[in-house]
Amino acid sequence: MSTYPNPAFSTPALRLVSSNSASSTATFERSIEIPFSPANHPVTIVGSGNSGLALSSYLAQQGYPVHLLARSFDKIASLKDNMAVKSIGKVEGRFDLAAVTTSPIESVAKSRTIFIATVTTVYAEIARMLAPHLQDGQEIVLFSSKFAGSVEFSKVLAQCGIDCKKRNITVIETDALFACRIQEDNSIWIRGFKDWTLFSAPTRSQTESGCKIIQRFFPRLEKADNIIQRGLTDFGAVAHTITMLANMNQVDRAQPFLFYHEGFTERTIKLMEKLESEFRSVAEAYGTTLIPMPELLNRYYGCDTSSLYNALRTVPNYRHSQAPMELHHRYIIEDVSCSHVPIQGLARKAGLSTPVLDSVVCFAETLLDIDFASGGRSLSKLGWAEMSRDEIVVQIHS
Repeated sequence: MSTYPNPAFSTPALRLVSSNSASSTATFERSIEIPFSPANHPVTIVGSGNSGLALSSYLAQQGYPVHLLARSFDKIASLKDNMAVKSIGKVEGRFDLAAVTTSPIESVAKSRTIFIATVTTVYAEIARMLAPHLQDGQEIVLFSSKFAGSVEFSKVLAQCGIDCKKRNITVIETDALFACRIQEDNSIWIRGFKDWTLFSAPTRSQTESGCKIIQRFFPRLEKADNIIQRGLTDFGAVAHTITMLANMNQVDRAQPFLFYHEGFTERTIKLMEKLESEFRSVAEAYGTTLIPMPELLNRYYGCDTSSLYNALRTVPNYRHSQAPMELHHRYIIEDVSCSHVPIQGLARKAGLSTPVLDSVVCFAETLLDIDFASGGRSLSKLGWAEMSRDEIVVQIHS
């Protein structure tokens, strides 16, 4: 069963009221009479993949009415037929869904909190899709943001005419919390929870004001020092692409192996350790620190922290993680596009040498014939390209 109990505190009840504002047709008004209850707090989850279904199961189990919004009807046909999601593993049961749709008009207006549980490479597309339907006072939680996803998402909303500050719209990010896979019968197997991770908004003041949003749903999560610390505190950014590259022939031949349990040796793991040290240098250059990766895995799931090699070998649910069967996979595309590219840009701005990170990006571009440098989450997409390192530090700590 879920290890995340609902926090025992009250919060203002919320109701939708009409508005004559030119920028919005509705807003969420606060009322202090009724204590917070999941039953009167509908949520919308954008995404019907692994993370979307796991999050739907978890929140529905907690009592939240869940509106599932997908970009493609093909992905939700069986869900729409059954109006429920079945979950096995850490969350067991069949959970009713309040709505299953491909229309943001039918879902966004009904929820104060909107979770984005898609791959991060489509955040700009999702922001543009939601922008015409957002209402004052709504909360957007990016679930598996990679690096500075909330900065990119907020910037795209601004380009669509959404002033989040004026309209009291919060955009906040965290990491995906579930180790999960969709099964052949369309159920979701949740084999593990991250017991801890960080969350952040684009600036420190926005993070402070958004604490109650995250901790309402996941009370064990902790706020980051800044958005850069949160983005760098991502084991996937250290392990995914390097493990894919270290086993590129086996992956390209679709030869099965356990990704985390068999995908490395004590020698090849040195690449991860070197990449981690480069990430740590970036963190220090921008006013923060990093938790050592063995300790991070221990906080996530529990493991032996004596070395990164031993940590990976002893994370319980990693014993079940099969490797991808193709190189054209999110373990390269998403991590390079949305973590490595912006981290590389920040390193260059700070005058840091990152030979392993640079090599990872170069190998990925060569193997997949993708220009990640121009197509990924560049500093220009974050609004940081024309800023100095010091100016970025001031902004993220404001």
